[in-house]
Amino acid sequence: MHKTFVGPRLRRLRTDRGETQTQMARNLGISPAYVNLLENNQRSVSVQVLLRLFEAYGVDWRDIAEDDTATVLADLRAMVQDPVFESCRPDLGQLRAALVHCPTLASAFLKLHSLYRTASDQLLSIGDGGEGGVLVAAPPETSVHNFFRRNRNHFRELEEAADAFWEGTIPEPDEIYSYLKYRLRKSLGLSVRVVAVEDLPHTLRQYEERIGEIQLSMALDHPNRVFQLAHMYGLLALGPVLDQILSRTEMTGKRELGRCRVELCNYFAAAVLMPYDAFLREARASKYDMDHLATRFGVSFEQACHRATTLNREGAQGVPFFFLRIDKAGNVSKRFNATDFHLAEFGGACPRLDIHTAFRVPGRIMPQFVEMPDQSQYFTFSRTVDRPSFERHNQDNRLAVTLGCTIEHAPEICYAEGFHVDGHTRMTPIGINCRVCPRQNCDQRAYQAAILTQPVDAMRRGATRFDS
Repeated sequence: MHKTFVGPRLRRLRTDRGETQTQMARNLGISPAYVNLLENNQRSVSVQVLLRLFEAYGVDWRDIAEDDTATVLADLRAMVQDPVFESCRPDLGQLRAALVHCPTLASAFLKLHSLYRTASDQLLSIGDGGEGGVLVAAPPETSVHNFFRRNRNHFRELEEAADAFWEGTIPEPDEIYSYLKYRLRKSLGLSVRVVAVEDLPHTLRQYEERIGEIQLSMALDHPNRVFQLAHMYGLLALGPVLDQILSRTEMTGKRELGRCRVELCNYFAAAVLMPYDAFLREARASKYDMDHLATRFGVSFEQACHRATTLNREGAQGVPFFFLRIDKAGNVSKRFNATDFHLAEFGGACPRLDIHTAFRVPGRIMPQFVEMPDQSQYFTFSRTVDRPSFERHNQDNRLAVTLGCTIEHAPEICYAEGFHVDGHTRMTPIGINCRVCPRQNCDQRAYQAAILTQPVDAMRRGATRFDS
């Protein structure tokens, strides 16, 4: 039987209400000693106590019983692969023990290491900025990614709102655009108008609140027009739901909260256009053929890949994926993660990933087996995607996306067919990115690793100028 530990959440619930353990025990009808054991994760919580928590405090038992141990453990395992821990790296048993006995300390340690990495990268990015160099704050995307990661890239409230949106009947994909316009007009009194590119310069969508109109640029193709309308419905109609989710974040800045609200609306739009049960069923039947899924649900390849990372409902889980998107310079512009794979936060992705090679063969799937420095192994597949173009002189607006999973899930993916997935599978050694990668003698290294630098041997020239 699965045991549920709620120590940190129970302690936070009590302290937020200014109660002692004795007062909480009285409200729950249990002993103060039992409350102390629960708060210290020395006892698992029973169904009866969860029900009493709901009765006494109005707390949804699913919120307090939500177990993020697997996500935090994955983050800890990725963190301790940092070369700074080379001489004192804890093993898996020690990490598990820390989560059970000191979960708050483990979370604080993760936060401290994240701040350390951010500061290190910011210092490196200043370069030769001289006296005018100024440290900049971490981008809002970092806070948003961390929040999505803690929630395993799955939001029950948005899934339920997406299911309710269709009112029991889902139209055919070619009728969804008209239905969305109808719902926006019926529910919110809004009209939709497609506007010439020159009348909406450098803008894909604009909401004119004064006249109650959503304007869509002609630069958008049909799937993206549909997605934008679903996004706007979520943004304008689901305010209380979005506020409830945002209240669970540690973000306080307007930029971070605004960015997170946008990403939550993107999540809602994807859930509307690709209903959970239908998408999971079709994904399994097609072995995650993303072109097929995109056609089946009338969405883009990128949208289908993004949706695949959210299939983490308890009891109905899909393959856990990570998602990465880069531009032609290798800059990471979007990332989502439901695996142990550590995605690059700053700078570019590892040059050994075939996501970069995808630009040479636009539209073609590039499968690859990769191994991280900690010897964890993954199967990935990459492909280019095209972005809307505003003018005929700037049509090469192309990005590349990668979807990946741990190697044990590779047989469930159609793009791995034809490969022998066993202990002899050829792996490409990769890292997070050059600045934090400990691999020596890599002929693709673009930067010296920030830690574990080797002395320069002027009498030797290795594969790169960093390997002497």
